[in-house]
Amino acid sequence: MDRTGEKRRYDRVLLKISGEALMGDQGYGLNPPTVQRIAAEVKSVHDLGVEICMVIGGGNIFRGLQGSAQGMERTTADYMGMLATVMNALAMQSSLEELGIHTRVISAIPMDQVCEPYIRRRAVRHLEKKRVCIFAAGTGNPYFTTDTAATLRANEMSCQAIFKGTKVDGVYDRDPKIDPEARRYAEVSYDEVLQKHLGVMDASAIALARDNDLPIIVFSLDEPGGFRGILAGEGTFTIVRDA
Repeated sequence: MDRTGEKRRYDRVLLKISGEALMGDQGYGLNPPTVQRIAAEVKSVHDLGVEICMVIGGGNIFRGLQGSAQGMERTTADYMGMLATVMNALAMQSSLEELGIHTRVISAIPMDQVCEPYIRRRAVRHLEKKRVCIFAAGTGNPYFTTDTAATLRANEMSCQAIFKGTKVDGVYDRDPKIDPEARRYAEVSYDEVLQKHLGVMDASAIALARDNDLPIIVFSLDEPGGFRGILAGEGTFTIVRDA
């Protein structure tokens, strides 16, 4: 039992959210009340004594693939997307620190004036000191998504699970927003996700999680208390792991 008296299933986790999750009802950019709401969800889990790291996408500001599709050189577009993730990470850091949570933004691209460079041992030490670590700028390389970066960092930090916060409460066989008959999986294997193109994460991220036996828990970030509830063994979600 942890200090709150509530059972905890994981001691160290990585939370992956998309940049779009920070938009709220806007079509672009950051919505401060939405950022604050997500920060409060993170705090509720941090209060359980769980060590938390995060990876946030940049699609609310710039998406490399979209830029490439519009004629921009792919490498340049991907670097622009990485910089967008740093902006999102700084916004989340600000909201978390307003709640009294010590937070470090750690970038794969050095920019010492605004965040720390990625050094694995230093990041692990931050987590041991109960600081939230937000990993920004992806892997620091073009052609890799933030999904892959999240899986890579989760393995490097020895996380016990990746929590993928989405707008739906798990993984479905079809889009539940389009098809009301869509069926939610309680559990699904890595290989089934790849074979059926279920869209949990990109193929590289799923393969990396599978090869390191790292479970992925997909849940609704819009459900108040959902993140904390899963840590206590409650709530609705899908877990991706070996069959």
